[in-house]
Amino acid sequence: MEVHLVDGTYELFRHYFAVPEHTNRDGREVGATRGVLTSMVALLEEGATHVGVATDHVVESFRNDLYDGYKTGEGIEPALRSQFELLEEALTAAGITVWPLVEYEADDGLAAAAALADADSRVKKVFVCSPDKDLAQCVRGTRVVQLDRRQRIVRDAAGVREKFGVDPASIPDYLALVGDTADGFPGLPGWGAKSSATVLGHYAHLEKIPATPDDWEVKVRGAAKLAATLEAQREDALLFRRLATLVSEGPAVGSVDDWRWRGPGQGLEEMADYLDAANLLPRIERLAARV
Repeated sequence: MEVHLVDGTYELFRHYFAVPEHTNRDGREVGATRGVLTSMVALLEEGATHVGVATDHVVESFRNDLYDGYKTGEGIEPALRSQFELLEEALTAAGITVWPLVEYEADDGLAAAAALADADSRVKKVFVCSPDKDLAQCVRGTRVVQLDRRQRIVRDAAGVREKFGVDPASIPDYLALVGDTADGFPGLPGWGAKSSATVLGHYAHLEKIPATPDDWEVKVRGAAKLAATLEAQREDALLFRRLATLVSEGPAVGSVDDWRWRGPGQGLEEMADYLDAANLLPRIERLAARV
């Protein structure tokens, strides 16, 4: 079997800013939710059988207790924020497994599910359906891969190294140095993508980078200044790495067998009517007839 793990929050944001607005009969914006649900139906039509969608039920997580600057829900447009719970309800009505995360983030849920699926000998391939660079750390060889469904790009471990210059296991270290503005931590001054990739491509992890640049076995422009910055801000770098490291042990995602799509759940017709998405019903019925 193959497993498809979807970042529902990413999909909701993507559809919100990419598809036309759509207000339903109650005056509520539902376009993004309808777009994501349509996308999930298309995924099933393409042959997906075991699907899990992780969502940020709330934006804040345990990481906000670790770092004051970490991302929050502040500034999210109300018409988008109001669809967080609606998306979860729509996916459930369609019979698609959904994990609404509160203490953890959606990415943690995907990491947990990817690790669980990777450990199941029945699973031939795991597709982590998101282009998010954080999730590159979940990639394992050619077995657990990232899939950018929009651009139809599949990235295995070799592809991660080609794109970032480091192996999947080094992605948290890489983000610790270069920062992640989307998540709200800045990285270390002077450490850019090229220098971070060069150094971590060789040493893999922060602890293995020699404190003295004369001991570096790779040539990097401005090595002395970079080494001094890392030495002076090592605690910050370790904190940023912790923020960037996905937690695969905590989120409850059930078992692989739980993720098999077995047809729609209760309330699908009402939900489709609420979303003005009645056109999805015959498509889902055809899919259910094949199960």
